Amino acid sequence: MKRHSAPLVVLSLVAIFAGNLLAEEKCLLCHGKKDFVKIEETGRKISLYVDEAQLKHSIHGSRLCTDCHIDVVAIPHPPAKKVNCRRCHYSGNPVGAPQGELYDQYEHSVHGMEVAKGNSKAPVCQDCHGTHDVLPPDSTNSTVYKLNRPKTCGHCHIDIYATFRESIHGQALASGTLDAPDCSSCHGEHNIRRHEDPESKVFPANVAATCSDCHGPVGIAAKYGIKPDRTATFEHSFHGIARVMQNLLVANCASCHGVHDIRREDDPKSSINPANIVKTCGKQGCHPEATPQFATGKIHVDPESKESGILYYITKFFTVLTVSTLVGLAIFIVLDLFRRAKAARAKR
Repeated sequence: MKRHSAPLVVLSLVAIFAGNLLAEEKCLLCHGKKDFVKIEETGRKISLYVDEAQLKHSIHGSRLCTDCHIDVVAIPHPPAKKVNCRRCHYSGNPVGAPQGELYDQYEHSVHGMEVAKGNSKAPVCQDCHGTHDVLPPDSTNSTVYKLNRPKTCGHCHIDIYATFRESIHGQALASGTLDAPDCSSCHGEHNIRRHEDPESKVFPANVAATCSDCHGPVGIAAKYGIKPDRTATFEHSFHGIARVMQNLLVANCASCHGVHDIRREDDPKSSINPANIVKTCGKQGCHPEATPQFATGKIHVDPESKESGILYYITKFFTVLTVSTLVGLAIFIVLDLFRRAKAARAKR
């Protein structure tokens, strides 16, 4: 019996494979034509062309059309519904697809919540990852590869993309520097939230922590000759202390350096360029009375560094004064206790 079962299995697999090929060929009879379009009521033409070679090269190349377009059961078919990626991408799925927690994050993100509200312009999976050309995120041709993310986000956020490209971060990415931050470095990936949301990485109270991922002591700033004490010195400044006290109106990193338009200090367009610093400090809601003299004050001061000049020596003086006072007080207390004990013994 076993001797006859093996050929049957092989024949079955061949039949299934041949059937799949036939099904794919049927789809491509129409979708393989470059001029195959649908015309919306507005007159806009939507291409329905599927590049077979591109599809086969994608991460879903081994899948059938109907694995995603499950509502297509006959040809011709009515307009296909939007693909539900979660049909495969759930926790514990047998094909090793990225897990479902990413979708949970997305559903609570600004994008997911807009979709839930019925905003047809809000991005879904395909808007970022592609449709028939989905590639692994570490593929240099993937739309979500680090160097390509700004452009992908720019399809919706075109003005921000234009500004970001001119920034020091955007230029670093354009030069191929993978350490440079892209959109998701600051905003997150599937968990992007509105900047007014306290859980957002760019909520005012969280900005310094987000920047410290790169500009803190464990970040990559030092690798590029940037002082890694920027966020630490901010935390010790008036602004930083006020932030810890939950003052959300006080200046954070973005208030001075900008958001998507961060530039080098020596860039004439930089908000922290010496020629612009009065304007930056004098913004409405900050220090509108700022003068050139006001703006000459040192920023990001580390009192433990000799670079801070007289502030360093004042700090050292008060440190020595405080320690010597405490030591003197301790010695005084010990001697006083000794004297009192001696006097008590003398009375006996």
